[in-house]
Amino acid sequence: MKKLSDVPVVLETRMESLGSVQRGKVRDIYDLGDKLLLVATDRISAFDVILPDGIPGKGYVLTQMSRFWFERLWLKEDFIPHHFITAEVNEFPDPCLRYKEILLGRSMLVHKVKPLPVECIVRGYLSGSAWKEYRETGKVCGEPLATGLRESDRLQEPIFTPSTKATQGHDINISFERMKQMIGGSLANEVRENSLKLYQQASAHAESRGIIIADTKFEFGLDLRAQQLMVIDEVLTPDSSRFWPKDTYVPGGPQPSFDKQYVRDHLDSIGWNREPPAPNLAKEVIRQTSLRYREALERLVPLDPP
Repeated sequence: MKKLSDVPVVLETRMESLGSVQRGKVRDIYDLGDKLLLVATDRISAFDVILPDGIPGKGYVLTQMSRFWFERLWLKEDFIPHHFITAEVNEFPDPCLRYKEILLGRSMLVHKVKPLPVECIVRGYLSGSAWKEYRETGKVCGEPLATGLRESDRLQEPIFTPSTKATQGHDINISFERMKQMIGGSLANEVRENSLKLYQQASAHAESRGIIIADTKFEFGLDLRAQQLMVIDEVLTPDSSRFWPKDTYVPGGPQPSFDKQYVRDHLDSIGWNREPPAPNLAKEVIRQTSLRYREALERLVPLDPP
C-alpha cells in the first residue's frame, strides 16, 4: 500500500472528450449513451455540504468496496440484478482509455437506468436519526419499536426505513406507506424485501471480519428496456453505511466508526453551523479519516489497496 502522502487527491475530473459531466457530492458521472461512467473522487460531504478538502484514497476505497460487494455477494445469493458492469479500465469503451491514469481504481462502468425517487435504508442498530426519532416518539419512520432501547442497541430484527431522495437540502424519513404511494405497492414491497436480504447477507460477512454494519443505504432503479428492478449507485461503503468495529462495541452511546461520522463529530466539536461554506479540515482529521476508510477496506475486502 502506498503511503497516504503519495496518493494524489482528486477533487474533480475533467475529461472533455467524454462529454459533459454531472457532479454529485462525491461522484463525477459521464453519460456514455446506454451506459454511465462513475468516477469516485476524493470529495467528502457532511450534513449535505461538500467540504473544501479531499480525503486521500477515498475514491479508491469506495470503488473497490462497491466492486467487491457487486462481484462477490451476488455470486452467493440470487439477488435482483445490479447495474455494475466492470471496474477494469481496459474493458471500458475506447474513448475512456486515454484517461486511464485518472480512472484506474476509482471508476466503474454501469448500465444506465431510471433511479427510484427514494433512499432505501436498512437499520440493524439504533443510531443516528433513528435514535433521535426513537427518543422523541418511540418510533422510527412511523413504526413503533420496543420500549427501553438504548443508543446503538441491536434491534431484534433489521428494519426498513425509507427516505426521500432530495436533489437539494436534506433527505426526509418517510413511512413505508408513503413510499408505496410514491412508487407503487408491488415495487415498494420488492425493494424492501431485497434491501433487507442484502443487508442481512452483507452483515454476516462483515461480522465475520470484525465489522458491524449498523445501517446502510441502498438505491434502486428501473431498467426501462427490460422493465426490471436493479440495485444501483454504490453499495455498502463507508459513505453509504455506518461501520463499527465489533471488538469495541458497547451499546448505550455512540460508537467509534470507520465511516465519515468521525468528520461529522469533528465539525460539530468546532461549532460549525452545518451551513455552507464548510470550514477546512485540520491535517490530522484528514489523515485519520483516510486511515479509517482504508482500514474498513482492508478488513472487509480481501484485496491489497494501492
